[in-house]
Amino acid sequence: MVDRRPPKDPSPDADGLRKTRRSLPIALLRARETVMAGFRPILARHDVTEQQWRVIRVLGEASPRDATDVADHCCILMPSMTRIIRALQDRGLITRARDESDGRRLVLAITPAGRDLLDKVTPHSLDVYRDIAERYGVDRVETLLDMLEDLAALGDR
Repeated sequence: MVDRRPPKDPSPDADGLRKTRRSLPIALLRARETVMAGFRPILARHDVTEQQWRVIRVLGEASPRDATDVADHCCILMPSMTRIIRALQDRGLITRARDESDGRRLVLAITPAGRDLLDKVTPHSLDVYRDIAERYGVDRVETLLDMLEDLAALGDR
């Protein structure tokens, strides 16, 4: 594998900031865009947005589930989540109901149609994951995921 990364230059600009090539937020965005480039055509073929797919995936893992919990797991703000819930419900991919013990809580569940969509998209997603693992390395992907979990956990402190 050829290392195509530019040489590391941690020296700051005149204003004290790192050069954008070594900016963590920008690097994370570049990496996200590279990864998502493989998934976007798949989602487009099934008329699902990235955010809608994240909701389907999370509910596919555990359903029913509290809407706030789903939003947190999907990294979606609640105003956006409200629109996503409506769109997915209109398509019959999820259901929503008020929690019987706490009427303020909204509970989401995947429907058979949502599960069917998950089953249709998953093989194509697995192809993208396999391609990334082949090109980047299985161990490196696992290490990266561990490191990103550790970094995200800083927000919990």
